[in-house]
Parts: sequence; structure tokens; C-alpha cells
Amino acid sequence: MPKLLYITANPKKAVHLSKGAQIGEVFLDAFQREQPEIEIERMHLYDMEIPEIDMDLLYARAKLSFMGYSPDQLSNDERERYTEMHRLADRFIAADYYVFVTPIWNLGAPAILKKFMDNLFLVNKTFITTSEGPKGLLTGRKAIHIQTRGGIYSAGPMAEFEMGDQYVRKALTFLGMELMDTIVAEGLDHYPEQVPAIMSRAKEQAGMAAREMAKIRATAAVNPK
Repeated sequence: MPKLLYITANPKKAVHLSKGAQIGEVFLDAFQREQPEIEIERMHLYDMEIPEIDMDLLYARAKLSFMGYSPDQLSNDERERYTEMHRLADRFIAADYYVFVTPIWNLGAPAILKKFMDNLFLVNKTFITTSEGPKGLLTGRKAIHIQTRGGIYSAGPMAEFEMGDQYVRKALTFLGMELMDTIVAEGLDHYPEQVPAIMSRAKEQAGMAAREMAKIRATAAVNPK
């Protein structure tokens, strides 16, 4: 059974309080209509215990990646932290489709998203190093980012300062995933009178993107390379 991982990084858990979540739900509904058998797993990052790169985890990664240690040579705390990291990464890897829903805060994504993503960069699990540079191992997976913005970052003086969507796209591309065009709802704070129209356009784009993603994957499954 195919799985879709729906990841939200916003303390506003209730859908009616979060414009990003409202757009995300439209995406999920449209996708599920195309693939009724899809399993949807939700990760609300603010409800999760996410391993943080502290001293124990930092040393565990270093010891196992390039210092020549074996897992049984780690301290109990290092081994526990490293196991937690791999457990979260395994949950992530198990999906076929990924939907990230985030706001832009202070030019970037919420810090909790970076904390989550730090657990996914595992050599020989999600990427490998080659003579030509790193190569992502999470190929064959489709992902999309839904981002809400209070201001305007698609053009004008703030365009060069947008680092939230850029980070998500570059990080997932590094891991080998295929990214669809980001769905953006911007100007939500600057133009409150336009919010209904902005949201309507974003929801329409979300429905179209969901149908496209579902069909691309279904076609690939029927006609494997």
C-alpha cells in the first residue's frame, strides 16, 4: 500500500487556525480521490519528540561515520540518541509521497523543521559519498512544499531573502527526491482584504498538484522502467 507522509511545522494544530493546513487538507482530499488506497501518516512536528543534535548525538555520528568506531563502542547515551535518530529516519524513508506544510518565519522555516531534517542526513542510509560528490538515495519519491507567507517574496526587494522554501527544496533534492513546484500563498498579512482570493488560488493549485502527483506515481507503477 502506498504511503503519503504529511508533515506540518506550525504550532497552530487546528486546521481552521492555520491557512497552510487549510491548503494542505485540500491537497490531501484531492490526492485521496485519485488514490483511495493511499495510507496517510501525519507528522505534526510540534507534537513530536524530535532528536536534537546535542553532544551525545554529535559524537555518535562522528565516531560511526569517520572515526572507526563500531556501534557497541558507543556510550549508552550516544547509542540511545543515535538509535532515536535512525528510528525517525526510518519512518520518513518508508513513505512514497511527501507533503511539507510550513509558514515562513523571519526569512526561513520554523526552527523545528531544521531540527527534524537534521535526523534525515545519514550516510549510507539516505545518501552516500562518491568520487563525484554526495548522491541521494531517496530516489523515486515525490515531494511538494506548501508555504504560507505574510509578505511578498516571489518578486521585489524580499525575493533574495526567502530561505524557507529554498532550504526545503535543496535538502530534499540532496537526498535524491523529486520536487514538484512549491504552492505558495503570500501577502496574507500585507493584503488582508485579498486573503480570500489568495487562499482560493492556493487551494486550486493544491488540488491540481495533488492530482498530478498521484497520476505520475500511478503511471510509473503501471509502466515501470
